[in-house]
Amino acid sequence: MRWTKGWPAICFALPLVLAAQATQTPQTMPQIPSSAAPAIPAPPPFVVLLDAAHGGSDIGARLTPTLLEKDLTLDLTNRLRSMLAARGFDLSTTRNSDTTLSTVGRAEIANSKPAAACLIVHATATGSGVHLYTSSLSPSPLEKFMPWQTAQSAYITQSLKLSSDIDSALAHAEIPVTLGRTSLQPMDSFACPAVAVEIAPLQPGASTKGSLIVDEAYQRNILGALAAALDEWRNEWKQQP
Repeated sequence: MRWTKGWPAICFALPLVLAAQATQTPQTMPQIPSSAAPAIPAPPPFVVLLDAAHGGSDIGARLTPTLLEKDLTLDLTNRLRSMLAARGFDLSTTRNSDTTLSTVGRAEIANSKPAAACLIVHATATGSGVHLYTSSLSPSPLEKFMPWQTAQSAYITQSLKLSSDIDSALAHAEIPVTLGRTSLQPMDSFACPAVAVEIAPLQPGASTKGSLIVDEAYQRNILGALAAALDEWRNEWKQQP
């Protein structure tokens, strides 16, 4: 056998390399776990979507000679957004200014980022207190592809529970509530627990003092109750499997 030039040197160096590796401390050697721990999935994000009804050319109801529904709903959602942001909520809105949005456009915004709660804010000059509406669709299983016009059907049970939490918070704030179910767009197309919140003046009664819909204290009371309800809903959401 013929030795090529340089081969003896390589043979001599190899034992030195192996010896050097053997003398390395355990800290310098790569650590390979015997069994990899399963990854813990991150909890789903808790996002609240606020939809200020009407806007732009769609003025909604005329609440007073100088106040339009589209302006009040925008003001209320902007103020509620600030309250929720201060509590650490992740928020999404359909509109932040006086813009015209179609019902399809609102649903596209709502469904572009999965939300744990969707509130549609309306206002009316009739009735008393707050009217809460959930979809009248029949419940159906959640599927990968849901019909656009009836996507809310997969969330009816959660929507009713969210409405119950809002009802309880408003009752605690001594604001009368009227509950109802209706077919309403864009709510029927929302792929999230959704409730329409319609704010009315507070009519005087045996245990309530009348308040105009423009009363700042009355509005703050309602917004505080909504924030408290969403706090409770967030706590329940964290406990879901």
